[in-house]
Amino acid sequence: MMERVRAVLVTPDRTMLVIRRARPGIPEYWVLPGGGVEPTDESREAALHREVHEEIAGKADLVRLLHTMESDDERQLFYLARTATWSFEDRTGPEFSAEGRGEYALEEIPLTLEGLDAIDLKPEEIVHVLRGAIRAGSLGADASR
Repeated sequence: MMERVRAVLVTPDRTMLVIRRARPGIPEYWVLPGGGVEPTDESREAALHREVHEEIAGKADLVRLLHTMESDDERQLFYLARTATWSFEDRTGPEFSAEGRGEYALEEIPLTLEGLDAIDLKPEEIVHVLRGAIRAGSLGADASR
């Protein structure tokens, strides 16, 4: 079973870092930073640290596992994390140089219901989880420690 890890990266300004995907012939959509767990990764958390380094040239301070999604052939683990440093220009992931992969634009959105509603974040299931956590106030308390 393929495993993927993703991070809900909360900044000190109470925004969330997301990646806007623009691909030919497909409407724009947004995803959370992350990717596949590789055989060389020591753990899922190590994979997430590697992916965050590649995709945002930053560091993630993992707070907790927020949500798990599973299908027949894939498991996605979503972690709540804090980040204070990142770079829009210094990303190193292989996807940024691969032909035909489209655009990966790093963006900050407000960590609010309105911020979530303003983008088409995928997968839809994590949007529902984030909406519930925002309403409960659990993202800010966890991420500001």
